[in-house]
Amino acid sequence: MIIVAGRMTGKRGKQSLLRGVYHWAWLLAVVPLFGIFQPSALAAQDQPKKVLVCSTTQVADFARNLVGDRWEVVCVLGPAEDPHTYEVGADDGLAVSRADLCAENGWNLEGHDWMNKLAKTAGKPIVTCIDGVEPLKTAGDGQHVYDPHAWFNPKNAIIYVNNICDAVCQIDPEHTAEYRAREELYIRQLNLLNGWVRKTVNQIPANQRLLVTHHDAFGYFCQAFNFKSVSPLGWTTAELTEVTADQRQSVVTQIREAGVKAIFVETSINRQLLEGISRDAGVRIGGELYSDAMGSAGSAGETYIGMIRENVLTIVQALK
Repeated sequence: MIIVAGRMTGKRGKQSLLRGVYHWAWLLAVVPLFGIFQPSALAAQDQPKKVLVCSTTQVADFARNLVGDRWEVVCVLGPAEDPHTYEVGADDGLAVSRADLCAENGWNLEGHDWMNKLAKTAGKPIVTCIDGVEPLKTAGDGQHVYDPHAWFNPKNAIIYVNNICDAVCQIDPEHTAEYRAREELYIRQLNLLNGWVRKTVNQIPANQRLLVTHHDAFGYFCQAFNFKSVSPLGWTTAELTEVTADQRQSVVTQIREAGVKAIFVETSINRQLLEGISRDAGVRIGGELYSDAMGSAGSAGETYIGMIRENVLTIVQALK
C-alpha cells in the first residue's frame, strides 16, 4: 500500500478518487445551468397576480372558473353567510383596497349595497353580474323591487359568467383568449346542468311542485322549472323578525291545501321558523337547501354546479 500526501491509494483508493472527480465534475456542469434557469423561474413566480374581490360565494365560483390561476379570487362572504344582513368590517375594506376588479351580484342582494360602496370608497372598478337578466318583481318595503336571486336559473348564471368575463378581459386584455376559452367550456357545463335539472325534476308530479322555504330565494328556479314558491318572508332575510301571525298562518294554510309532502330549510338561515311551520302544518322538513351561499370547502355544495345539483336531488327526493 502506498501513501501519497496523506491519502491512501490502491484499488479502493482509486475508486474513491474517481467518485470524487465525478462528483465535482457534475457540480461544475449543473451549477451554471441553475444559474441560467433559476432566476427566470423565480421571476415568473414573483409575478404578482391580479386580484378579483367578489361579494358572494356564487360570484366567486363563477370567477374562479374563468380566471384559473392567473388571478387571486377573494370572496367577502363565507359559506352559509347571509348577504342581506352582512355587515362589512375593516378586513373587507383592506381586501378591496388590493383589488384590480370587484364583482357583486346586484339588485341589493348585498344589503344596503355594501359591495358597491366598498368598491366606490376604494376607487375600484366593479362589475354587476346581474346586468342583462330579465328580472322577477317581488314585494319589498311596500313597493315592487327586483328579485336578486337570479343565479338559481342556470341560464341566468350564464349571463353572470359573460359579465365577469367581459370585465376580466377589459382589465387584462393580453390573456383574453385564455379567459374566453374557459368561459366557453364553463357555459357548456351550465347548459348541461340546465338540461339535467329539467329532466330530474320531471320525477315530481306537476301538482306537487310547491317549494316552501324561508324566504323568496327560489323564484327564478321555480319560474324556470315550473314550481310554485311559497315563503313566510319577503325576498330579503332582513325581514326575518317581522313575520306576522297572519303571514305564518297563510303559509300553513297553503301547505295544507296543496297537500305538499315536505318543506325546506335554508343553510344560511336559522331553521327555527320553518320547523314551527312544519309542526303547525303537519309536514316534515324535507332537507336543507343552499340558498344565498354555497357550501363549505369539501362539501357537496362547495361549487355553483354542486349546490344546484344537491338542491335538486334534495327537492326531488322529498316531493316525488
